[in-house]
Amino acid sequence: MKQDRRLTVEAELRADQPQAETPEQEQPEQGGAQNDADPQGKVISGYAIVWNSPSKDLGGFTEVVTPQALDGVDLSDVLMLNNHDYSQVLASVKAGTLELETDDKGLHFKATLPNTTYANDVYEQVTAGNVDSCSFGFEVNDGTDTWTKDDDGNITRTINAVKSLFDVSVVAVPAYDDTNVQVDTRSYEKFINKEKEDDTMTKKTIIDPEKQTETRSFEDYIRSRGELRDGITTSGAAAVIPEEIITPVFQLKQSKYNLAQYATVKQVSTGSGHYPIATSQQTAVLATKEELADIADVDANMFADVPFDVKTRAGKIALSNEVVEDAEVDIVGEVKNQLQQLVDNTDNSQIMTLLTGSNFAKATATGVDDLKKVFNVTLDPALDKMFIVNQSGFNYLDTLKDSEGRYLLQPNPTAPSGFSLLGAPVALISDKVLANNSDGSFPVLCGDISQAVAVFRRNQVTAQWDKFDQFSQGLSVIVRNDYEVISKDAVINISLSAPAK
Repeated sequence: MKQDRRLTVEAELRADQPQAETPEQEQPEQGGAQNDADPQGKVISGYAIVWNSPSKDLGGFTEVVTPQALDGVDLSDVLMLNNHDYSQVLASVKAGTLELETDDKGLHFKATLPNTTYANDVYEQVTAGNVDSCSFGFEVNDGTDTWTKDDDGNITRTINAVKSLFDVSVVAVPAYDDTNVQVDTRSYEKFINKEKEDDTMTKKTIIDPEKQTETRSFEDYIRSRGELRDGITTSGAAAVIPEEIITPVFQLKQSKYNLAQYATVKQVSTGSGHYPIATSQQTAVLATKEELADIADVDANMFADVPFDVKTRAGKIALSNEVVEDAEVDIVGEVKNQLQQLVDNTDNSQIMTLLTGSNFAKATATGVDDLKKVFNVTLDPALDKMFIVNQSGFNYLDTLKDSEGRYLLQPNPTAPSGFSLLGAPVALISDKVLANNSDGSFPVLCGDISQAVAVFRRNQVTAQWDKFDQFSQGLSVIVRNDYEVISKDAVINISLSAPAK
């Protein structure tokens, strides 16, 4: 449910002067404490709604509220707020501090303000004339609004029945703005479609005078109730929604992983700069110290100074409101999940490009002995090593046995793939992400990914908005990340192939 908000610029908002105590009121006893608080309170009054008063342009149309719009509406829970802020309540009908009454002009209110800082500020601003507008939050009854178009092409929406009135507010904005406009887009779209269809029909002939054949436009118009949409057919006197729209979303099963979980991820507050990242590949030792001698400087590179330059990557999806409303599943939620998958895919692509590029040393292996040499000798033992293999490479490793006939891949519940090799966890990646080498050998990444690659995250923004002119919703995701190499000695890119027979 979207709560509509409308501004009332002819609110006649004013602050009433506090009433002084009358002589008949009981005076405190001599010597008692004087009560400086005004018993009548500070009062403001005006009109939250003015009947039949055209709004400003709301995006192709104006709007009026009829005097009958509030008939039968329960006003017992209405609040008066400051700028629609529910943390700044100025008055309440339930508490008796807000009086609402409809008259020939509109919805009149009278509010007695509390003795709070923000309420006193509102009173002073109204008294000074700095704030002179009101607004109201409401929900309209579906199908009760009407649309008209005059000879000059001006479109007017008439609100005939309000379902609920939530609040009346004192506001400083003297005109309508986008944040205050939440209109039933389907209602508007139906009116616009009908206008277009009517205009088209006036240019067509129901019966062709030459061929004497029936024109389909009128029949289609009647059957679709004036609402023609792509992909929707008619049967009898009702529109038929395509079957594929109302069926649940079919989710293809595929591997879900994000290589960023193995890398070093740093949140940065600027778009570019340098970030010191601690490394584990320093071999410095502490020097001996003579009594009272100065402590010697440690000759060690404890940090890698990694420069970063954040790039913006974004994507958006347009989603028809017909599909959203006609589907029996949460289409928007499914699309948001897919957008997050795009973020993961971006991480995977960028990190894999670094790992398989020219940044890291390469080696060849024709068996397990060669893998052991890289694992035990080439890579520093201080590294927290792991293996990353694709599907084809994993299948090959899964068939290898040692001299005693035992499979080299051992079950390991804590490893990403459920297996370990040489005591190190194995991560399994799709062949689509990590393809076989051009010579047919299998790519194997061995080393410490957290010491090899850094991901600098600036921010990630997801957005959703209504595309009013297309009756659709736009969903987008924007990420600002950078991917950089930390240590070129932390990973070895191995080409694994079967030994020659």
